[in-house]
Amino acid sequence: MSVQENKRQQLLNSQLVKKLKILTAVLSSLLSLAAQAVDISGQWRAEIDTQIGRQKYLYTFKVEGEKLTGMANAQVNGEKREAELLEGKIAGDTVTFAEMIKFQESDIRIEYTGKIGTNEIKFARHVGDFATEEFLAKRVAITNASVVSNTAAEHPDNRGGGRGFGGPIVLNADDKPAFADAPPGFDVARDGIAHGQEELIEYNSKTVGTRRKMTVYTPPGYSKDKKYPVLYLLHGIGGDETEWQRFVAPNILLDNLFADGKVVPMIVVMPNGRAQKNDNAEGDIFKAGPAFANFERDLLDDVIPAIEARYAASTHRQDRALAGLSMGGGQSLNFGLSHLDSFAWVGSFSCAPNTKPPAELVPDPVLVTQKLKLLWLSAGNQDGLIRISQGVHAYLKEKNVPHIWNVDGNAHNTPEWKNNLYWFSQQLFK
Repeated sequence: MSVQENKRQQLLNSQLVKKLKILTAVLSSLLSLAAQAVDISGQWRAEIDTQIGRQKYLYTFKVEGEKLTGMANAQVNGEKREAELLEGKIAGDTVTFAEMIKFQESDIRIEYTGKIGTNEIKFARHVGDFATEEFLAKRVAITNASVVSNTAAEHPDNRGGGRGFGGPIVLNADDKPAFADAPPGFDVARDGIAHGQEELIEYNSKTVGTRRKMTVYTPPGYSKDKKYPVLYLLHGIGGDETEWQRFVAPNILLDNLFADGKVVPMIVVMPNGRAQKNDNAEGDIFKAGPAFANFERDLLDDVIPAIEARYAASTHRQDRALAGLSMGGGQSLNFGLSHLDSFAWVGSFSCAPNTKPPAELVPDPVLVTQKLKLLWLSAGNQDGLIRISQGVHAYLKEKNVPHIWNVDGNAHNTPEWKNNLYWFSQQLFK
């Protein structure tokens, strides 16, 4: 290579080095801008259709590098709660974190994955295998850093669209109480009256392949010298064989009604509707969905035979009733209406999304009309799940299937289930 060519090559190399330095600086600047674009520190508001109703959220995020911390404040069915964000992380334009909430006395883990935009984040919210809800969180312009994070709970209700498990509450003209609220003191234990007995028993479940438990109430004056009708009461997704006892105390309600001569003496059976070997309401309770469906066989093949072998229980279908709350309300409709040879009385209190479509529940309206002595359907007008019950009611009404439709002023909560058990039990076995 000549001296002249060598100098030309050195010049080219020098120019190339300069261009690389400029390019490096540009890339560094772009990366810095990108890092700033995904800094989501601050407050973000969202409204989410969930399996327990429409929830209003305010998320408060703090970002340090790739680590995200903060709080989630929410309001659902008139109740407020606060949860710390766990395992928060930002990678590029993706944010992930989790929160723990308590539902029906069980801890539930909810995982979030979000795609970050300029002033909104598109989230997928995973509630175990039971539900995935998609929603948008929008940045809140905060002028005072000390604003309390309950702002979301104070935000006016937005009853617009959505087809999640919760959703907008839209009341129809006939969404009214069929009965007044239960009178004061109906759920308070009274002295000077006869009381029934409760016991926790075990039975052999061939369906599950293990020994299982259920709570059984026998009425005041119970005697093996006569036969009693039986009400099977099913619990919600976060409950077990003790949930009715803990939340509603059917023994107190029925003892009081019995003393007043308003109910037929009956046995009440409260089984565990989660038909799997580990039937405890623990961990991710939403993963137990298949076990709730499997309970259909456990109820028919194991629970009922065990009760009729151990207690003075009538074996006639007209002396069997099936009812439940939330998930148990869905089970009661699914199982009761599918087995009219086993049940003549069916009740659903604020049924959950496990409820089958109305046309599947009642494929033969004439048969249901002929066989059922009572079909009870109820929900509170503050319940984010009311539209499930509304859909069943509308179908029954269209097909001229007699039923009681009771919409009171409660939410998806204990007062709703107490009120309906109080009135439902008075209609039974008469």
